[in-house]
Amino acid sequence: MRSRDRQRYSRQILVRALGEEGQQRLLDSSAVIAGCGGLGTFLADALCRAGVGRLVLIDRDYVEFSNLQRQCLYRESDAEEGLPKAVAAARRLAEVNSDIQIQAEVADLTADNIGRLLGGAGVVLDGTDNFETRYLMNDFCVKNGIPWVYGGAVATYGTVMTVLPGETACLKCVYPAAPSNGNVTCETVGVLNTVPAVVAALQASEAIKILAGKREAVSRRITSLDVWSGLVRQIKQPGPDPECAACGRREFVHLDAARRAPVTLCGRNAVQIHEAPRQVNLEETARRLQPLGQVRVNPYVLRFSIPPYEITLFPDGRAIIKGTMDTGLARSLYARYIGM
Repeated sequence: MRSRDRQRYSRQILVRALGEEGQQRLLDSSAVIAGCGGLGTFLADALCRAGVGRLVLIDRDYVEFSNLQRQCLYRESDAEEGLPKAVAAARRLAEVNSDIQIQAEVADLTADNIGRLLGGAGVVLDGTDNFETRYLMNDFCVKNGIPWVYGGAVATYGTVMTVLPGETACLKCVYPAAPSNGNVTCETVGVLNTVPAVVAALQASEAIKILAGKREAVSRRITSLDVWSGLVRQIKQPGPDPECAACGRREFVHLDAARRAPVTLCGRNAVQIHEAPRQVNLEETARRLQPLGQVRVNPYVLRFSIPPYEITLFPDGRAIIKGTMDTGLARSLYARYIGM
């Protein structure tokens, strides 16, 4: 280990459970964080400072002012510029630790790109807000034997569960179908800003154990907590269910569909369109749209306002249409202004 690393991580190396060998393993490791919201930004910050050698940050969204209450890597200037979250997060982390590799992926995680984005990861961390993406990650990680850490944070509640394929129950074992409250998110019922910090701290700790080669220390419990009442509940995590579609029958149905239909973004009064990925020249599109409404553009995203709607367009052709939850109308607006 370099003397520079010994100095930077000296307080962590002193922790007997980790030591210099564990720290070196962290430096040689890689982690993927899916989602750069309240959970993801804290996870990225913690693992960056801990010295995980390579971080891949995946997020499909852009920074808004409502994010600043709990998403710790962003600034007002990021929201004003409408930067993609993954890009803004990577910029901030590069100022924290210039010795590690940080890869920003402005993308919607799909079956079509999950192999490229998650392949080779030492651990995958859940910073998402929907079960569709979590089931996709679960299928990929179980199929490929990659540990991943589920996290949920909403209102004053949080949940953490580590999935060790072949050793513990996976997400499908615990939730064969999405729970009835699966669409309850911080966008619909709010979230106290301490909740994602607590949940992500537990997730990051599990990731550090895994990456440092301390697998025996990984929790085999499902932890639920309420920061308002102070209650913490843990139940023993069962082993893989032989009847589970993923663990038992090895049926990875969520990896089958390469592209998604229009997706209503829960609580956002918005629809995501990403049916036919294609490269879009944002500058040329901005010039074409300029006479029709207000346009703001940077190298990562174009925002086109035609009240009561706003279209946010990404270079891969994906768009978020705000102002409606009607997928048919969203598709029509996309075709009219962006083209198919």
